[in-house]
Amino acid sequence: MIDLRSPIRSRACLTLGAAVFAAAAPAACSKDAPPPPEARAPGYGATPAAKACELVLPPAQRERIAITTVAPTRYTPLVYATGTVAFDGDQSTEVLAPISGPVTRILVQPGDVVRRGQALAYVSSPDYAAAVSNYRKAAATARNLQHIADLDVQLFKNDAIARRDMEQAQTDAVTAAADRDAALEQLRSIGVEDSTIQALQENRPVANVQGAIRAPLAGTVVERLVTPGQLLQAGSTPCFTVADLSRMWVMTNVFESDLSDVRLGDEADVVSNASTTVFHGAVDNIAAEVDSTTKATAARVVVPNPARLLKKGMYVRVTVHSHHEHTGLLVPIAAVLRDEDNNPFVYVQDANGAFERRSVTLGERLADQYQIAAGLQPAEKVVSQGGLFLQFAQSQ
Repeated sequence: MIDLRSPIRSRACLTLGAAVFAAAAPAACSKDAPPPPEARAPGYGATPAAKACELVLPPAQRERIAITTVAPTRYTPLVYATGTVAFDGDQSTEVLAPISGPVTRILVQPGDVVRRGQALAYVSSPDYAAAVSNYRKAAATARNLQHIADLDVQLFKNDAIARRDMEQAQTDAVTAAADRDAALEQLRSIGVEDSTIQALQENRPVANVQGAIRAPLAGTVVERLVTPGQLLQAGSTPCFTVADLSRMWVMTNVFESDLSDVRLGDEADVVSNASTTVFHGAVDNIAAEVDSTTKATAARVVVPNPARLLKKGMYVRVTVHSHHEHTGLLVPIAAVLRDEDNNPFVYVQDANGAFERRSVTLGERLADQYQIAAGLQPAEKVVSQGGLFLQFAQSQ
């Protein structure tokens, strides 16, 4: 700890050890001190800026002041932005009704975890009956024409029919088989149960054929958009939203001044007010255009979400760890102080050991350091610890 009762000597304009002198001449260190009379006389030239007060510490106090020598340093900047959470577009989808008809039964609710192909709801529709009928007809035709083609091959071997008739029969059999396979895929596309399809393939009777709205991917049902009895329109009525919540997208905006420092693959940290957890992701997409309103470029961060703490629409803060190297002067955050106008400054030690107050221009913040854009030169010595004591002493 620095002993505030120890004497401090001011070489430039303030002698802290002599309180009477400080009280008698307070204007000597004030930036608002009036100019000398001759400076106000007509024709007097421009007055050079007064040198800032220099503080000299006794050895006992000096040992408790930490000094850092600034030098050009290579660093990778941090880019700060805000964003919103969205479902991973590669692992989420809105489930549309594959056929028309009323909903007979809903099997899942929001929050349920489903596997790919699992039935979400059943629909009673004439489309199913028509699809089943088409398959039965196509399957019967295919079996019949294949039987005819096989017989024609035997007849041709016995010179009973012409080659052309045999080949035509084979062509008809192939066409019928293709029609049967197409009818089978139609059944699958509208969600007919596998057990029902197997019964149809074995030419067994089926009853109460219902179509199912099925999950196109594994994930969580995050939204239910239909109710029992609701009439669905094939291909246009949204029924559910299913998303894999183990990974989320964070959509953020990068402004032009930071755009050169954000590249594909850069690591990014995501934090929200809803949790103390820091989510680690990576930039996987940068838009090819600038938003005409905000003048920012959209960037997408992919973030693992194993505990499902990130929710769609959540507002988050994003820190991108750029891989683009810069060179600049860095000082510890503790070295930067603020004056009464909230302007940043540091204390610089001169060659004689005195401390001078120096205004600086701050650049970007890098964890526990500031980049100094202006106000310091390489090899200068800055007070990195104990600056608050110097500021207090100088204000007395």
